[in-house]
Amino acid sequence: MTNVVFFDSTLRDGSHAVGHKISSDNIRNYCRQADDAGLYTIIVGHGNGLGASSLQVGLSALSDQEMLTAARQELKKTKLGVFLIPGFGTIKNDLAPALDIGADLVCVASHCTEADVTRQHIEYVRNRGKDAYGVLMMCHMASAQCLLEEARKMQEYGAMGVIMMDSAGASTQDVVFEKVKLLADNLNIKVGFHAHNNLSLAVANSYTAIKAGAVIIDGTLRGFGAGAGNCQLEVLAGLLYKLGIQTGLDFYKLMDISENIISKMMKKSQEITSLSLISGLAGVFSGFAPHVQKAAERYGVDPRDIFIELGKRKVVAGQEDFTVDIAVYLANKKDSGRMNYQLESLL
Repeated sequence: MTNVVFFDSTLRDGSHAVGHKISSDNIRNYCRQADDAGLYTIIVGHGNGLGASSLQVGLSALSDQEMLTAARQELKKTKLGVFLIPGFGTIKNDLAPALDIGADLVCVASHCTEADVTRQHIEYVRNRGKDAYGVLMMCHMASAQCLLEEARKMQEYGAMGVIMMDSAGASTQDVVFEKVKLLADNLNIKVGFHAHNNLSLAVANSYTAIKAGAVIIDGTLRGFGAGAGNCQLEVLAGLLYKLGIQTGLDFYKLMDISENIISKMMKKSQEITSLSLISGLAGVFSGFAPHVQKAAERYGVDPRDIFIELGKRKVVAGQEDFTVDIAVYLANKKDSGRMNYQLESLL
């Protein structure tokens, strides 16, 4: 377990928690302090990645170029990483400029059953001489065998590793172990895991992933991220330290950055709210929460019912507009008689 490396998504996933309003000073201060903390890469940008700033999923306070330039000027030892979902970002308008600025590493993400869409982006990154990793989002929605088949595609395209992303925080430890182990045993590239904390399992699931063969853990300091947040890197580092497992992380420095920088960036403490919990049970990405809350207030329906309906319809990131349609549907259904949702239908 000593060969595990840590991807830090604090300045990417954390963007969701503050409406994508991370400032240039925030980025500079964080990167300056975290540069020698033992992290493999610090991933910077809009929560949904390059090119994602929009009315649909949220407008960034800064452009991709401004964020990456600020980070690049501070990072000397740690790789500058970016995240890209094909469809939000394109090679010409987003990926190429990011590499020109100096991004060293690109995580190219797709829904867990659609790795085909990542081919040209992964190949482009590798042809530019940079590190490319594939990401399979919403990994709870596919079987272990299906994930292996999709990961093999990313391996064929030239990805140096594949990270399974439990975007909705819907996975339990036994499921994580099964899926990570199958990929680790059958791929020739690195396997990683990115956890969310909707069911209070982010640290436990990340540790389980390591035991199953993952050598990349993607998390954030203070759990700063969408919904209930991510695997809290300093907590995982402390757990591994307690177990006598060497990580190469500067445990005290991570704690200091969490206390002195991230706590001041957060609008509120990261916690598991009722909406975070229901989104985890429903298997819906926590980033839907602000859209769900607005739609629920506008149409007078229970936001938990919206999440359950979103889960039934198996929505994924990029389909946030569906929340309004569902709120209208539920409001009409409410007017015609009492709704009686059964969570068992989702579990």
